[in-house]
Amino acid sequence: MTKAVAGPLPDLWNDAHAADLDEPGLLLYRSNLLGSDLRITNFGGGNTSAKLAMTDPLTQEPVTVLWVKGSGGDLGSMKRDGFSTLYLDKLESLKQLYRGIAHEDEMVALFNHCTFNLNPRATSIDTALHGFVPHPHVDHVHADAVIAIAACSNAEELTGEVFSGTIGFLPWQRPGFDLGLKLGAMAAQHPEYVGVVLGGHGLFTWGPTSKAAYQTTLRIIQQAADWLAGHEKQPAFGGPRCDAAAPGTRRAVAAALMPLIRGKISRDERKVGHFTDAPEVLEFVNSRARDRLAPLGTSCPDHFLRTKIRPLVLPYDRQSDNVDTLANSLDALLEAYRNDYSAYYQRCKRPNSPDMRDPNAVIYLVPGIGMLSFAKDKATARIASEFYVNAINVMRGASGVSAYVGLPEQEAFDIEYWLLEEAKLQRMPKAKSLAGRIAYVTGGAGGIGGATALRLLGEGACVVLADIDQEALDARIQAIVQKFGRDSAVGIPLDVTDEASVVASFHESILAYGGIDIVVSNAGIASASPVEDTSLALWQKNMDVLATGYFLVAREAFRLMQRQQCGGAIVFVASKNGLAASAGASAYCAAKASEIHLARCLALEGAPHGIRVNTVNPDAVLRGSKIWAGEWRQQRAASNKVSEDELEEVYRQRSMLKLSVLPEDIAEGVYFFASDLSAKSTGNILNIDAGNAQAFTR
Repeated sequence: MTKAVAGPLPDLWNDAHAADLDEPGLLLYRSNLLGSDLRITNFGGGNTSAKLAMTDPLTQEPVTVLWVKGSGGDLGSMKRDGFSTLYLDKLESLKQLYRGIAHEDEMVALFNHCTFNLNPRATSIDTALHGFVPHPHVDHVHADAVIAIAACSNAEELTGEVFSGTIGFLPWQRPGFDLGLKLGAMAAQHPEYVGVVLGGHGLFTWGPTSKAAYQTTLRIIQQAADWLAGHEKQPAFGGPRCDAAAPGTRRAVAAALMPLIRGKISRDERKVGHFTDAPEVLEFVNSRARDRLAPLGTSCPDHFLRTKIRPLVLPYDRQSDNVDTLANSLDALLEAYRNDYSAYYQRCKRPNSPDMRDPNAVIYLVPGIGMLSFAKDKATARIASEFYVNAINVMRGASGVSAYVGLPEQEAFDIEYWLLEEAKLQRMPKAKSLAGRIAYVTGGAGGIGGATALRLLGEGACVVLADIDQEALDARIQAIVQKFGRDSAVGIPLDVTDEASVVASFHESILAYGGIDIVVSNAGIASASPVEDTSLALWQKNMDVLATGYFLVAREAFRLMQRQQCGGAIVFVASKNGLAASAGASAYCAAKASEIHLARCLALEGAPHGIRVNTVNPDAVLRGSKIWAGEWRQQRAASNKVSEDELEEVYRQRSMLKLSVLPEDIAEGVYFFASDLSAKSTGNILNIDAGNAQAFTR
């Protein structure tokens, strides 16, 4: 069976659950089911609708209302407020105002005048396609198996053969009012049809109920997949030109390439990367057909909008496994792609086209290794990768039974630079201060590390949390993902005293996000003991974690940041005790002083590379701290001759400002040094200790 549908599509409709739902609820249920399987439709793609009897809030008379998925959003995760609602009779009346295909875009603004019940959800460009089909329930999906047929050079002929006259066919046309008229007319003229294939685009299906429409959609997709599987030429893509490298080699090559590419394409806007070596990706990038098919680009507009006009194939030599050879040619390869994109823009632009956007590739194909993708954030990079996998499935299916046809260049341009798309982009909120930045935080499962992660995430950064405590790390990541989403953060086990562990953690961070811009060294321990009672082991443990650990992390950060050539920010979370000596804690104080001086040395070495290194000195951050949950708290309480419960008040009263220092306070200082707010600051120390005269810097 074609990889577009790797197994039978399951019918997930639950009659018992559906029995408790009203009609809008059934539409939402159907939408979520369809969107839950990427074989049915891609993330953010497709839409669903229902024509429902409602009560007009003004006249209290019954009216027919079109409920249709609004602009943006995702079928799999949308809620009821994701639907636009329009008076169907008012939508139908717009046909009288339509001035022809040259005036398509003006119709979208008129949709607002059809809004039912003051619904603020913006309407989709596909609204007319749903509204004019004379059936109660309509689905539009981008199933790979169906698009594979729709993207064949003889797509109309194959549609008739595959579906035996139950599915119509409309040639490629940009979605809009005119296509809606044509789709509605075809559905009305052919009562035997249960749907229509849109050339190069996707599938429309319909039914009398939500359940019937859902099951029809599944059946048609499965029918397409089964037909393709039974007629596919072998071997797929003409067979392999080269073999895939071993898994470890694939990951190593990707980790070597991603920071280099990221640095070269992030001059104007920081990019975040994604890597996949999924089987279907390897089959395509290693195939004989790759160089013929890849330049054709994608067929489905949703695929194209996410992946650009075409990918960049990087000529990695699998025989020599020499990354340096490819690295040395990257500048020329990237410049050639940018020049090609600029030429495409100049050839296709209209008098009112928006200015040319970022000319860098989104998708990078590496023979023997897999696929890299880069975008303004991790979710966009990952989703672009998923869309190109959709495109690979389409190319596989189409070229296996016929000749694959990509979207014509001018049509592709008109979609990419569609004024309606541009207006949507202009409505996007302003990027946050750390958008596109990647932060790496050691001791990330603790109080200060966790608060720092939340602060950086809130400003748009992706965060790698590294910690030796796997259980605490897992819990922290789970909480972050629930709040910020699956792409926001990853947890990586790390022992900062182990060189191999540090190197491996940076390797995994690169594979997760493509590089690192911000490093927060925060892993720590604390100990108290009179010098005569301090064992060599205790002394060495402090030095291993607080001095050597900070050195190892900083050294790896320097190596990576110099490869990226984008500068960077390193922040040491040291301690007031690094400046102000404390009796009975010589090992801890000496190690913290080492951190502070190391940061100054690194600031000197980093400046020529745009790498800033600064230090934040906390004092007595008790709340949420793993360090203060153990012997250190007991020792400090005993030293101050108070109970453990009274210790925070002791430190509060000891400070000049009589205030407690919280993890969030330290996080604010870290954010300042990590962000462009401190772009002209390096080698500095910021005390966050509520005031301690002994720790004043001199």
